[in-house]
Amino acid sequence: MDTMVQIILLLVVSVMVMVAFQRLHIPSSLGYLLVGLILGPYTTGPTVQISEFKILAEFGVVFLLFSIGLNYSLPQLHAMRHQILGLGTAQVALTTAAVAALLWLAGLSPAVAFVIGAVFAQSSSTIIGRQLAEQGEDATPHGRLGLAISVFQDVTAVPFLILIPVLGAATGMNALAGELGWAMAKAVLAFALVFYAMRWAMRPFFHLVAESRSAELLTLTVLLVVLATAWMTNSLGLSLAFGAFLAGMMLGETEFRHQVESSIRPFRDVLLGLFFVGIGMLIDPSTLPRIWHWALLGTLLLLGSKIVVVAVIVRRSGMDALAAWRTALLLAVGGEFGFALLAIALESSVIEPEVGQIVLTAVLFSMIIGVLLIRYNEAIAASLARPTTEGPSLADRVAGLPVPQVLIGGYGRVGHTIAVLLKSSGVDFVAFDTDPTRVKQGQADGHAVLYGDIADAELLAAARAERASLAIVTVDSHAIALRSVAALRQHCPHVPVIARARDLQASSALVEAGAIHAYPEAIESSLRLGATALRMLRISTVDIDQMLQDIRDGDYQPVIETKTKVDTK
Repeated sequence: MDTMVQIILLLVVSVMVMVAFQRLHIPSSLGYLLVGLILGPYTTGPTVQISEFKILAEFGVVFLLFSIGLNYSLPQLHAMRHQILGLGTAQVALTTAAVAALLWLAGLSPAVAFVIGAVFAQSSSTIIGRQLAEQGEDATPHGRLGLAISVFQDVTAVPFLILIPVLGAATGMNALAGELGWAMAKAVLAFALVFYAMRWAMRPFFHLVAESRSAELLTLTVLLVVLATAWMTNSLGLSLAFGAFLAGMMLGETEFRHQVESSIRPFRDVLLGLFFVGIGMLIDPSTLPRIWHWALLGTLLLLGSKIVVVAVIVRRSGMDALAAWRTALLLAVGGEFGFALLAIALESSVIEPEVGQIVLTAVLFSMIIGVLLIRYNEAIAASLARPTTEGPSLADRVAGLPVPQVLIGGYGRVGHTIAVLLKSSGVDFVAFDTDPTRVKQGQADGHAVLYGDIADAELLAAARAERASLAIVTVDSHAIALRSVAALRQHCPHVPVIARARDLQASSALVEAGAIHAYPEAIESSLRLGATALRMLRISTVDIDQMLQDIRDGDYQPVIETKTKVDTK
């Protein structure tokens, strides 16, 4: 089979698999792994054997690290140093150490145990982000924290790009210590070269390129910078990906960051897809009957170690036990970057192919199980979180407050505005939010803001919600808003509920769930803009107000009918 036919075959299988995976809402990385398995040497059927394929796949990791560097420049890392930097570093370091120690005690060599620990420490930001968005938990405290830590893991994994090749080259502890020291010295040298070169030459150079107003020239320049920096670190005996990461960090400090990221994204996505195809080609299904029990044990070790480590460090950071366990369950899933570290370890001969198959299968198993852990994280975390006696209970915290005339669910931008208006009007209210930062800010504003989920039946009972005159749901997440409205209607059906909605479709769903009114932000902003235009055209203010009120009283039907006619043309 000639090269062109193999390329066409690769594209055909990739398109078919990716269309199916997109429809099933399965992460694309798993789809590319399946493509590699189908076209790999260990399965029946056609096999893709392009000599340049491995080189192209390696550049997928290069451009991935460059993109990560763009999003984590030095000023951003400094700004994140307190929570995300500390928690992300602690999670990777402790998980790696715990897994490595257990495997070393089980009889594996220190180098192999360390590499497996590093692979197991990674989590899939793709799976976590997609699953949270589908469940409407992307804006929750545990959702934001879990996703932030999973993304930051890629940064903390950069030292492994330096260490793993050294483990394969060194023999003996003395040689290993010397090689590690020399590798770290070269890494510092590479950082200094890139840092000062970028500061001195890159910003003026990119200004010169930008003056041409040529997107093609900018893309070529970005490719030149990425590949040249990767070549430099590779010449020093370090990985290509490490150089790309340094280049991204330096360019991330410039005003060209967003345009650079946009230019490089097509190359990154295609090459990263090829990398996962290459990983899929390493999977040998014939080994599964003799390694499945070891792979299953590895999966349990991966999931268990990360759940325990993350729960402990997040709990110690100040979050409540339930949120800590929910964050831990999100991060338990294995990660795509673990595949990159595993590929480097196999290429450097740090671990044997048989062990690599076990680790690879364990990570794949964890991705499948991890989806279920994320989906049912609330129920699982509730069973794991033990009631504590630390601090006053919710009932005690609301006992000193007057019976609220208004309940507010969510103290974000909209909730804060409503709270200010109610307080100015002398109306008693209690607002609840699941973000500790917002709760602290609300209390600093002098408002009655407490930590809690307004969809929680026990919270509604403790807050005496049945005695309120009105409930207002202002949360941004549509799924959480629906759940909150349903809980309010069930617990206190006589209390009217009004809600914030993003659009007409969300508004209709909230009204069906029990809200008296659900104001769609997109339509309301359009109405305000139209009202301003009519006033500037000297239309009577009374007529304008009556027109807007008629539209609202008609549940926006005139707008809906007009939109429907436009969409059908």
